Amino acid sequence: MTTPPPDAGPPAAGRAAAGSLWRAVPGLVRWPNLVIMLLSLVLVRSLLLRGQPLAEVLLAPRFGLLVLAALLVAAGGYIINDYYDVKIDAINRPDRLVVGRLLGRRQAMLAHVLLSGVGVLLAVLSGAGKRQALAIGLVTLGAALLLWGYSARFKRVALVGNISIGLLTAALVLLPELQLLTARKAVWLYALAAFLLTVVREIIKDIEDMRGDAQHDCRTLPLVWGVARSKWVAGLFLAGLGALVLLAAAALPALGRWPLAAWLLALVVLPLAWLARLLWVADRRRHFRQLSAWCKGIMLAGVLSMLLA
Repeated sequence: MTTPPPDAGPPAAGRAAAGSLWRAVPGLVRWPNLVIMLLSLVLVRSLLLRGQPLAEVLLAPRFGLLVLAALLVAAGGYIINDYYDVKIDAINRPDRLVVGRLLGRRQAMLAHVLLSGVGVLLAVLSGAGKRQALAIGLVTLGAALLLWGYSARFKRVALVGNISIGLLTAALVLLPELQLLTARKAVWLYALAAFLLTVVREIIKDIEDMRGDAQHDCRTLPLVWGVARSKWVAGLFLAGLGALVLLAAAALPALGRWPLAAWLLALVVLPLAWLARLLWVADRRRHFRQLSAWCKGIMLAGVLSMLLA
């Protein structure tokens, strides 16, 4: 009679499950999105607002608290989104399902509350004065509540969920301005551009996820208005974004900002035009998946344009 190896049985299974969960955590909190958020905050603070050199920005304690606060609230938002979307994700993205499979729903809710709570507290502490602390704290608390509302209800209401995520993206761009209060107009233009492009991408994602959303009584834009009308709505936001970037690019040469104007025309305006064409002819789920990737690429190009701002 042989004895089982020491690692066999429930303890080994528990360690394996824990290992699988830890490997799944980066995907659960959408680490690529968190990296883009980090990059955006650093570039807005160091380049767009011209508050401090990059090295000083990275070492500034209050800015570090602001970044950590934003990332924690965003991570908590992604977790609560998966909490409410367990059944839908089992249809739309079964290979990426974490909550309900590797992480219990109760633990997911607890993680959301802890991350969001700590994030709001750090946001308040990041303000140099009472005015900044109050503004940043309120915006961060509002973002945490909006993320919860989006996951629980808003994302299932036509256009409301799309605009909610757009507002959250714009708020991220504005956080460093709320900390410094520089009154620079450029940061507001970038925030508006981020809002418009995010709404476009969210509508595209809703079209891509129609099958799972329809099975769970969601009232997203394509399910209420149809794919054709939803594409027109996305096109309107896309046209607004194109006009905004074109106007900015046209005004820059007079200010001697030729490199930034060329960047915006080549890496933002032209891809936006191509995106509009692809949106017009898209009629398959894979097409809308490609459009979503295009939106991410354009957003990254917009963020990197701050290097020339």
